Amino acid sequence: SLHDALPISPSSASRHRRVFLPVLAALIGLAWLVLWAWARSPYGRYLAHDDWTSSGPAAFLCRAVPAGDVVLPLLLYAAAWILMTAAMMLPTTLPLFNAFDRLTAERPDHGRLLVLLGLGYMGVWGAFGLLAHLLHSGLLSVIADGPALARYGWMIGATTIALAGAFQFSKLKHRCLDKCRTPLSFVIEHWRGQAQARHAFALGVHHGVFCVGCCWALMLLMFALGTGSLGWMLLLAAVMAVEKNV
Repeated sequence: SLHDALPISPSSASRHRRVFLPVLAALIGLAWLVLWAWARSPYGRYLAHDDWTSSGPAAFLCRAVPAGDVVLPLLLYAAAWILMTAAMMLPTTLPLFNAFDRLTAERPDHGRLLVLLGLGYMGVWGAFGLLAHLLHSGLLSVIADGPALARYGWMIGATTIALAGAFQFSKLKHRCLDKCRTPLSFVIEHWRGQAQARHAFALGVHHGVFCVGCCWALMLLMFALGTGSLGWMLLLAAVMAVEKNV
């Protein structure tokens, strides 16, 4: 039960925080470091959401692998999106992980529950990234089939920015933000402490849905501003961290 998870000695809680927070911070730092190294490498163009397979090693693999022109861009995009999500969104969820860490500190499977919470959260963002990838690929395909539309390609970016700006003032945005800004209440409301592994994963999914609900429009800006731009990633990550936690 939840009651069983609550009594935590100060020394135990402090010990867990000394281990947990540096590990999570190292994960976030590693994601940013890999993104930076990728962007500066000869394969930096594969970080951007462009035509990855027109030339170079990716083009060769596309011809060599069955259905490579579909599978390879999807794999490259998935790797880039996971890194982006880890770098940009995990810092905004530190209060959630900290609350769950404290409530489950005495459980023997404490570390596994934290990992499952993170996997559930990242899984939701992965699903959103897949939908965004399919939408963007569809738009590129439409433009490729109608060269005259390329002259109005700027309208896609302008519409995305306008949509993100309008959504900032919507009721749905603020309802989702209310859930994200009260992580301890959210965990207590949804954590039952039974079937721990399944419920930890479900808790991550549930919180991820609200997180996507308040941040999806800002994340879509990466497609308008350039998914390979570390500067825009840092700026948007800071905006989302502030609005979710302040």
